[in-house]
Amino acid sequence: MNFDALRPLLDDICARMAAMPDRGTVASYIPELACIDPARFAMSICLPDGRQISVGDAKVEFSIQSVSKVFTLAIALGRYGDQFWSRVGREPSTHVFNSVQELEAREGIPPNPFVNSGAIATTDSLLVGATPKETLAEIVRFMRQAASDDAIFIDPQVAASEKETGDRNWALAYFLRSCGNLRHDCALTLGTYFHHCALAMTCEQLARAGRFLAGIHPDGNLIAPGHIRSINALMMTCGHYNGSGEFAYRVGVPAKSGVGGGILAVLPNRASIAVWSPGLDRYGNSLLGTQALEILSQDLGLSMFSITPGIGPSRI
Repeated sequence: MNFDALRPLLDDICARMAAMPDRGTVASYIPELACIDPARFAMSICLPDGRQISVGDAKVEFSIQSVSKVFTLAIALGRYGDQFWSRVGREPSTHVFNSVQELEAREGIPPNPFVNSGAIATTDSLLVGATPKETLAEIVRFMRQAASDDAIFIDPQVAASEKETGDRNWALAYFLRSCGNLRHDCALTLGTYFHHCALAMTCEQLARAGRFLAGIHPDGNLIAPGHIRSINALMMTCGHYNGSGEFAYRVGVPAKSGVGGGILAVLPNRASIAVWSPGLDRYGNSLLGTQALEILSQDLGLSMFSITPGIGPSRI
């Protein structure tokens, strides 16, 4: 990826996003997110040689929300390995991200770690042998190491706002517990879950945090390469809820979205990309963030489903 060519391309994308009349709808069901300016936009890219290029509001903090599920999954896989999958599936969801119906149909086994029920079960697994405070401290430490930045924190106001309005998540937690798939008190697990979803980061920090998933982190592999492969596969198939197929079609790279408007995208061995635009589409994914990544992917030929003209079939 040519660094010199990226600057004018990202500047052009930023200008095009600023002119978009339809910016999506912010996540109004979480009061602290409802007041975010939908005009905000940022994009940041980290490259293997350590260089980073950013445009827009890349130094403005926002709530990463469900993007945090990538990092809690990384910790859980590092701790439990493949045993973790006895509690959570690896299949795309067919319902909305907070569906009780889908969880009931699967008899208490969430379809994947990125829907809310799966992330709640993942959080519950991290609480084994630890208090919520200790678990959150572990998550924050991991995020800071991933981003090479100690200035990452949890926004307590966003966490409190989620707790007050998270009735569907409470329902999911109690259903998980009724099926024997929640080991701790619902209040303990959900309190921890709400707080790690309330991590506040800038677009630049988020792009740096994704470097270990691209295999370009300066500290090397933060978790086993096999677990990185698993996370990237799930980001591709499940990272945008029931809009994951559409995202794969349009962008074609592993990515995870959050209702705060952030998207973390990974190009293995090539780049870690973060984009932020608060307005969401009907699936709960960033509307302009997706459009920006689609333009970037098409212009640079980033989709993993693309073929390169002139390269013949493999002999393997």
